[in-house]
Amino acid sequence: MTGPSSYVLERAWVDGTVHDDVLVTIEDGVFTSVTPMGRNSRLDDEPSSSLREFHRPADETPRLAGLTLPGLANCHSHAFHRALRGRTQRERGTFWTWRERMYAVAATLDPDAYYALARATYREMAAAGITAVGEFHYLHHQPDGTPYDDPNAMGHALVAAATDAGIRIALLDTCYLSSGFGAPVEGAQLRYSDGSAAAWAVRTAQLRGNDTDGVVIGAAIHSVRAVPREQVGAVVAANRGGPLHVHLSEQVAENEACLAAYGLTPTQLLAQLGALGATTSLVHATHLTDEDVRLIGASGSTACFCPTTERDLGDGVGPSRALHDAGSPLTLGSDSHAVIDLFEEMRAVELDERLATQQRGHWSAAELLEAATAAGHASLGFARSGRIAVGERADLVTLDTATPRTAGTGADENTAVFAAAAEDVTQVMVDGRVVVRQGDRHEIGRELDAVIGALWKAM
Repeated sequence: MTGPSSYVLERAWVDGTVHDDVLVTIEDGVFTSVTPMGRNSRLDDEPSSSLREFHRPADETPRLAGLTLPGLANCHSHAFHRALRGRTQRERGTFWTWRERMYAVAATLDPDAYYALARATYREMAAAGITAVGEFHYLHHQPDGTPYDDPNAMGHALVAAATDAGIRIALLDTCYLSSGFGAPVEGAQLRYSDGSAAAWAVRTAQLRGNDTDGVVIGAAIHSVRAVPREQVGAVVAANRGGPLHVHLSEQVAENEACLAAYGLTPTQLLAQLGALGATTSLVHATHLTDEDVRLIGASGSTACFCPTTERDLGDGVGPSRALHDAGSPLTLGSDSHAVIDLFEEMRAVELDERLATQQRGHWSAAELLEAATAAGHASLGFARSGRIAVGERADLVTLDTATPRTAGTGADENTAVFAAAAEDVTQVMVDGRVVVRQGDRHEIGRELDAVIGALWKAM
């Protein structure tokens, strides 16, 4: 138990509006009071769930200058892909040629190296305002497919890395059984496979006792190409209603192969097998039919878009607004970590829609902030997260509103979404603890450089 602490937030996004001079009190990692005191405050209105009686701050109460947001949720991460940044850009080709370089990195990692790379990557996330990550984890075994003495050694390394970096993690342990629609795994994929969904379920059952306040153990179906139709149901059942994430229709080639194998689109297949629903997140959801959009929306499944990766790999632009209007909440992820910047992911959703439709104004800044905060945390299984509100986790991300990017923009939600970058974050608090302060970036950069340099030197 920790005693109460208070802060005055110069500007803060509370209940969908930016308020001046917000006094927050935190105890045991949660907000116990949230009181806007300046202009745009609601002190004269009916109190909402997040606003409490007026408390005059003491003179010594710390003041956080700038614009403060709730913690951001990075809902789709492959931590080891961070080693590829800047090293694949000279290559021509497609997602499939890029994948070969990714497999080469995957083949080199052991639990110690993976911990070091993931810790540095998660520290970069923390510095970007990310307070929770969904790690889509399929790098399970030794390079030849033999389990480690601890069959979850790689998963434990990721959990330890996130904990030591100061952020929460949803470990989405991934079932991966085939190189494509029944073909056996090969090469680097040997370390991904447990051989069957039943064996995957036995291994992941050993992980589930590790759920803590800052760790959620969920599940993932890598894709319909990597988990045979007859094994999908076993993954859904073993997950017991926890967060379930799936790569969906990222590539046209996958859709064509699924139609050839089953006579169904990937979305139709998942719907038929009972894998869609309110706890399911569909990652990418790029190449969809109108019927796919209807099925996803009707099921209440979340659509997780990763625009910086989708454009880096030449995947295409998915129907984000159509999915949302059909009933599918939007969340965001940095996926391959070509960039770790959820502000860029937020605005890219809107800007990519503009390119695809030649029209502006598909998403408001408030909607995109909701996707990056409360909706994202919920999709990872973290309750009471993503809002500056009484009873919620005390995550605070403060932006400098006087940088060359943000100056003169109004210091409101549009500043956060359409002007700011990760580099504008000056302080990050997770569960009431400051985990990043201004000036930490150089040290984090040195750690990344050392870890990634050693990895490539060993390859």
